[in-house]
Amino acid sequence: MPVKKTVAKKSPEIPQKTVVKARTLEKAVAVTLAHFDISGEKKTAVKMPAELVDKQVAPTLVEQMARVHLANQRQGTLSTKTRSEVTGSTRKIYRQKGTGRARHGSITAPIFVGGGIVFGPKPRDFSLKLPQKMRRKVLRGLLTTRAQDGNLSIVSGLGEVSGKTRDLVAMLKKIKIWGKSLLVVIVPEMKLVVRSGRNIEKVTVRPVNTLSAWDILASEQTVFAKEALDILTKNLSQK
Repeated sequence: MPVKKTVAKKSPEIPQKTVVKARTLEKAVAVTLAHFDISGEKKTAVKMPAELVDKQVAPTLVEQMARVHLANQRQGTLSTKTRSEVTGSTRKIYRQKGTGRARHGSITAPIFVGGGIVFGPKPRDFSLKLPQKMRRKVLRGLLTTRAQDGNLSIVSGLGEVSGKTRDLVAMLKKIKIWGKSLLVVIVPEMKLVVRSGRNIEKVTVRPVNTLSAWDILASEQTVFAKEALDILTKNLSQK
Protein backbone atom coordinates (compact mmCIF):
# COMPACT_ATOMS: atom_id res chain seq x y z
CA MET A 1 0.00 0.00 0.00
CA PRO A 2 1.57 3.27 -1.07
CA VAL A 3 2.49 5.59 1.74
CA LYS A 4 1.15 9.13 1.45
CA LYS A 5 3.67 11.84 1.84
CA THR A 6 2.76 14.45 4.37
CA VAL A 7 3.80 17.95 3.51
CA ALA A 8 4.18 20.31 6.41
CA LYS A 9 1.92 23.31 5.97
CA LYS A 10 3.43 26.71 6.37
CA SER A 11 2.05 28.59 9.31
CA PRO A 12 0.16 31.74 8.26
CA GLU A 13 2.05 34.94 8.61
CA ILE A 14 1.14 36.87 11.71
CA PRO A 15 0.15 40.40 10.78
CA GLN A 16 2.19 43.02 12.53
CA LYS A 17 0.36 45.01 15.13
CA THR A 18 -0.54 48.53 14.20
CA VAL A 19 1.74 50.80 16.18
CA VAL A 20 0.48 54.26 17.01
CA LYS A 21 3.38 56.52 16.21
CA ALA A 22 4.08 59.45 18.46
CA ARG A 23 3.76 62.83 16.87
CA THR A 24 7.23 64.24 16.27
CA LEU A 25 7.26 68.00 16.19
CA GLU A 26 9.94 69.35 13.90
CA LYS A 27 11.78 72.51 14.82
CA ALA A 28 9.95 72.63 18.14
CA VAL A 29 12.77 74.59 19.72
CA ALA A 30 12.14 77.45 17.29
CA VAL A 31 8.46 77.87 18.10
CA THR A 32 7.35 81.49 18.44
CA LEU A 33 4.24 82.71 20.19
CA ALA A 34 1.96 85.50 19.03
CA HIS A 35 2.18 88.46 21.41
CA PHE A 36 -0.60 91.03 22.02
CA ASP A 37 -1.40 93.81 24.48
CA ILE A 38 -4.78 94.35 26.17
CA SER A 39 -5.88 96.70 23.38
CA GLY A 40 -5.53 93.82 20.91
CA GLU A 41 -2.54 95.27 19.06
CA LYS A 42 0.07 92.78 17.89
CA LYS A 43 3.56 93.09 19.34
CA THR A 44 6.87 91.39 18.63
CA ALA A 45 6.54 87.60 18.69
CA VAL A 46 8.04 85.83 21.69
CA LYS A 47 10.17 82.70 21.43
CA MET A 48 8.67 79.83 23.38
CA PRO A 49 10.85 79.00 26.42
CA ALA A 50 12.84 75.81 26.05
CA GLU A 51 11.47 74.59 29.41
CA LEU A 52 7.99 74.37 27.87
CA VAL A 53 9.02 72.52 24.72
CA ASP A 54 8.72 68.79 24.17
CA LYS A 55 9.54 67.58 20.66
CA GLN A 56 7.64 64.31 20.96
CA VAL A 57 4.06 63.87 22.15
CA ALA A 58 3.04 60.27 22.93
CA PRO A 59 -0.70 59.73 22.24
CA THR A 60 -0.77 56.96 24.84
CA LEU A 61 0.49 59.35 27.51
CA VAL A 62 -2.19 61.92 26.65
CA GLU A 63 -4.82 59.18 26.80
CA GLN A 64 -3.53 58.04 30.18
CA MET A 65 -3.67 61.59 31.52
CA ALA A 66 -7.27 61.97 30.32
CA ARG A 67 -8.28 58.65 31.89
CA VAL A 68 -6.74 59.61 35.24
CA HIS A 69 -8.42 63.02 35.20
CA LEU A 70 -11.87 61.64 34.38
CA ALA A 71 -11.54 58.89 36.98
CA ASN A 72 -10.69 61.48 39.62
CA GLN A 73 -13.92 63.35 38.85
CA ARG A 74 -16.02 60.40 40.00
CA GLN A 75 -17.42 60.83 43.49
CA GLY A 76 -17.98 57.12 44.15
CA THR A 77 -20.77 57.85 46.63
CA LEU A 78 -23.45 55.65 45.04
CA SER A 79 -24.76 53.17 47.61
CA THR A 80 -27.51 50.56 48.01
CA LYS A 81 -28.68 48.53 51.01
CA THR A 82 -28.29 44.79 51.39
CA ARG A 83 -30.91 42.57 53.05
CA SER A 84 -29.21 43.07 56.40
CA GLU A 85 -29.40 46.88 56.09
CA VAL A 86 -33.01 47.27 54.93
CA THR A 87 -35.51 48.23 57.63
CA GLY A 88 -38.16 45.55 58.07
CA SER A 89 -39.63 42.98 60.42
CA THR A 90 -37.40 40.12 61.49
CA ARG A 91 -40.21 37.63 62.04
CA LYS A 92 -40.71 34.69 59.70
CA ILE A 93 -43.28 35.93 57.21
CA TYR A 94 -45.28 32.66 57.14
CA ARG A 95 -44.90 29.13 58.39
CA GLN A 96 -42.38 26.75 56.89
CA LYS A 97 -44.72 23.98 55.73
CA GLY A 98 -48.29 23.52 54.63
CA THR A 99 -48.80 26.69 52.59
CA GLY A 100 -47.79 25.28 49.20
CA ARG A 101 -45.50 28.22 48.72
CA ALA A 102 -41.73 28.45 48.67
CA ARG A 103 -39.85 28.63 51.96
CA HIS A 104 -39.13 32.16 53.13
CA GLY A 105 -37.97 33.62 56.38
CA SER A 106 -37.38 37.34 55.91
CA ILE A 107 -39.41 40.13 54.33
CA THR A 108 -36.14 41.96 53.56
CA ALA A 109 -34.96 39.24 51.15
CA PRO A 110 -34.02 40.60 47.68
CA ILE A 111 -36.86 38.65 46.04
CA PHE A 112 -39.49 40.84 47.70
CA VAL A 113 -40.42 44.40 46.80
CA GLY A 114 -38.71 46.70 49.26
CA GLY A 115 -36.10 44.10 50.08
CA GLY A 116 -32.34 44.42 49.85
CA ILE A 117 -30.24 44.70 46.69
CA VAL A 118 -27.93 41.90 45.63
CA PHE A 119 -24.41 42.98 44.60
CA GLY A 120 -25.47 46.60 44.42
CA PRO A 121 -23.00 49.50 44.29
CA LYS A 122 -21.24 50.60 47.43
CA PRO A 123 -19.08 53.68 48.09
CA ARG A 124 -15.65 53.25 46.56
CA ASP A 125 -12.59 55.27 45.60
CA PHE A 126 -12.07 55.67 41.85
CA SER A 127 -9.07 57.98 42.13
CA LEU A 128 -5.92 57.30 40.13
CA LYS A 129 -2.49 58.91 40.23
CA LEU A 130 -0.14 60.08 37.51
CA PRO A 131 3.55 60.58 38.37
CA GLN A 132 4.80 64.15 38.35
CA LYS A 133 7.29 63.56 35.54
CA MET A 134 4.52 62.18 33.33
CA ARG A 135 2.22 65.09 34.18
CA ARG A 136 4.91 67.59 33.26
CA LYS A 137 5.81 65.76 30.05
CA VAL A 138 2.23 65.66 28.78
CA LEU A 139 1.76 69.34 29.73
CA ARG A 140 4.88 70.32 27.78
CA GLY A 141 3.78 68.20 24.85
CA LEU A 142 0.32 69.75 24.66
CA LEU A 143 1.71 73.27 25.00
CA THR A 144 4.16 72.59 22.18
CA THR A 145 1.40 71.15 20.00
CA ARG A 146 -0.80 74.18 20.60
CA ALA A 147 2.09 76.50 19.77
CA GLN A 148 2.93 74.61 16.57
CA ASP A 149 -0.72 74.85 15.49
CA GLY A 150 -0.81 78.58 16.21
CA ASN A 151 -3.29 78.21 19.05
CA LEU A 152 -1.09 79.51 21.86
CA SER A 153 -0.55 83.23 22.43
CA ILE A 154 0.56 85.74 25.06
CA VAL A 155 -1.10 88.93 26.29
CA SER A 156 0.87 91.61 28.13
CA GLY A 157 -0.75 93.80 30.75
CA LEU A 158 -3.68 91.48 31.30
CA GLY A 159 -3.76 92.50 34.95
CA GLU A 160 -4.85 96.00 33.90
CA VAL A 161 -8.27 94.96 32.57
CA SER A 162 -11.24 96.88 33.91
CA GLY A 163 -13.15 93.84 35.13
CA LYS A 164 -15.98 94.43 32.67
CA THR A 165 -17.02 91.58 30.42
CA ARG A 166 -17.41 93.77 27.33
CA ASP A 167 -13.79 94.92 27.53
CA LEU A 168 -12.47 91.36 27.63
CA VAL A 169 -14.78 90.36 24.76
CA ALA A 170 -13.53 93.30 22.70
CA MET A 171 -9.93 92.25 23.27
CA LEU A 172 -10.62 88.64 22.28
CA LYS A 173 -12.35 89.77 19.10
CA LYS A 174 -9.41 91.99 18.15
CA ILE A 175 -6.91 89.15 18.47
CA LYS A 176 -9.33 86.97 16.45
CA ILE A 177 -9.89 84.11 18.89
CA TRP A 178 -13.53 84.88 19.65
CA GLY A 179 -16.02 82.02 19.24
CA LYS A 180 -13.59 79.22 20.12
CA SER A 181 -13.33 77.37 23.42
CA LEU A 182 -10.70 79.44 25.16
CA LEU A 183 -8.45 78.95 28.17
CA VAL A 184 -7.06 82.10 29.77
CA VAL A 185 -4.15 81.41 32.14
CA ILE A 186 -3.46 84.14 34.70
CA VAL A 187 -1.66 84.69 37.98
CA PRO A 188 -3.82 84.46 41.15
CA GLU A 189 -3.62 88.23 41.73
CA MET A 190 -5.57 89.00 38.50
CA LYS A 191 -9.00 88.78 40.11
CA LEU A 192 -10.56 91.29 37.70
CA VAL A 193 -9.82 88.93 34.80
CA VAL A 194 -11.76 86.21 36.62
CA ARG A 195 -14.68 88.59 37.11
CA SER A 196 -14.73 89.70 33.48
CA GLY A 197 -14.40 86.21 32.04
CA ARG A 198 -16.60 84.07 34.27
CA ASN A 199 -19.79 85.04 32.42
CA ILE A 200 -18.54 84.38 28.89
CA GLU A 201 -19.55 81.16 27.20
CA LYS A 202 -16.69 78.85 26.19
CA VAL A 203 -14.14 80.91 28.17
CA THR A 204 -12.32 79.38 31.15
CA VAL A 205 -10.05 81.47 33.36
CA ARG A 206 -7.50 79.39 35.26
CA PRO A 207 -4.74 80.50 37.67
CA VAL A 208 -1.35 79.17 36.61
CA ASN A 209 -0.81 77.40 39.96
CA THR A 210 -3.84 75.15 39.26
CA LEU A 211 -3.19 74.64 35.54
CA SER A 212 -3.32 71.03 34.34
CA ALA A 213 -2.80 69.28 31.03
CA TRP A 214 -6.54 68.54 30.91
CA ASP A 215 -7.27 72.29 30.78
CA ILE A 216 -5.06 72.59 27.68
CA LEU A 217 -6.59 69.51 26.08
CA ALA A 218 -10.18 70.64 26.71
CA SER A 219 -9.73 74.00 24.97
CA GLU A 220 -9.12 74.94 21.35
CA GLN A 221 -7.17 78.09 22.09
CA THR A 222 -4.91 79.07 25.00
CA VAL A 223 -3.96 82.58 26.05
CA PHE A 224 -1.30 83.20 28.70
CA ALA A 225 -0.75 86.34 30.68
CA LYS A 226 2.94 87.09 30.28
CA GLU A 227 3.47 86.87 34.03
CA ALA A 228 1.74 83.47 34.14
CA LEU A 229 3.98 82.13 31.37
CA ASP A 230 7.07 83.20 33.33
CA ILE A 231 5.81 81.40 36.45
CA LEU A 232 5.01 78.23 34.51
CA THR A 233 8.45 78.29 32.89
CA LYS A 234 10.09 78.58 36.30
CA ASN A 235 7.99 75.71 37.74
CA LEU A 236 8.65 73.33 34.85
CA SER A 237 12.38 74.07 34.93
CA GLN A 238 12.59 72.61 38.43
CA LYS A 239 13.35 68.89 38.70
